Amino acid sequence: MTGRDRLRDLLDAVLADDHRSLTDMAGGAYTSPFHFSRLLARDTGEPPVAMRRRVELERAAWRLASGSPVTEVAFAAGYESVDGFARAYARAFGHPPSATPAGAHHWLPAPNGIHFHAPHNLWVTGEPDGASPVTALMVHHDVDDVRSLLELAKGIPAAEYTRKRLPGLVLLRWAGEEPSIAALLSRCVGTYEIWLASIAGEDHPGGPGPDADPVTLLGRLDDVGPRWRATVRDIERRRAWNDRLVDALCDPPESFVLGSVLAHVLTYSAQRRGLVRALLRQAGAPVDDGDPIDWLQRT
Repeated sequence: MTGRDRLRDLLDAVLADDHRSLTDMAGGAYTSPFHFSRLLARDTGEPPVAMRRRVELERAAWRLASGSPVTEVAFAAGYESVDGFARAYARAFGHPPSATPAGAHHWLPAPNGIHFHAPHNLWVTGEPDGASPVTALMVHHDVDDVRSLLELAKGIPAAEYTRKRLPGLVLLRWAGEEPSIAALLSRCVGTYEIWLASIAGEDHPGGPGPDADPVTLLGRLDDVGPRWRATVRDIERRRAWNDRLVDALCDPPESFVLGSVLAHVLTYSAQRRGLVRALLRQAGAPVDDGDPIDWLQRT
């Protein structure tokens, strides 16, 4: 990619009204879907389909805050049903479309500062020199991959989900055993919750428990996932990775460098996700490889 005009051309291809799929977007930019996705992700830190979905929701929020009816806004945003739009909107903004107050702020967290700006434009906020999209991509993939494994886990019998296939498995001495699909996935979700509470100075939320069912864990992930990603983006924007966190949830309190916290979360989440994949295959679930390259091409 060379220069700002080319970036704007690619963004226009993402957001054109008739470009609802990655293939449509790539065709509008006169390139292949793979090349188009790679360029956008490299230069903005966000896959094109995810960017379009987010900006459409921002535009929808602006229209709702301006008084447009929910049904009209839902179909204008490309959703096939009002219910589907309402669910996506509530996950993104934390309240249903009908509860959007007049004049409400409509931007969602973004790894690149690219937002919908009324009435038909984009706003690109300034980022400090040297900002890396790699962090955002790794965190995004991590959370999405945990979600995909939980969706697969919903399809296996409960006995297989909680079966101790790896008795005695201990990844972290202080965390205890994680011998089952249930325990590993519970720890993935609980880890986001614990560290987010520590960074935000909130009370410990209470773990989901080693045998929490996939539906319960998906609900907790819906809550913590966007907040965890937004927190990481905020630290990245502030270049605060060398800041220290004094974690009062530990007994006695401990001090952690923020960069090491993220490295810890990603390292052990990757280990758990790999183990869960192996155990799901043993249980007969149709599991993919979890490769970030494949994920980015699909997104």
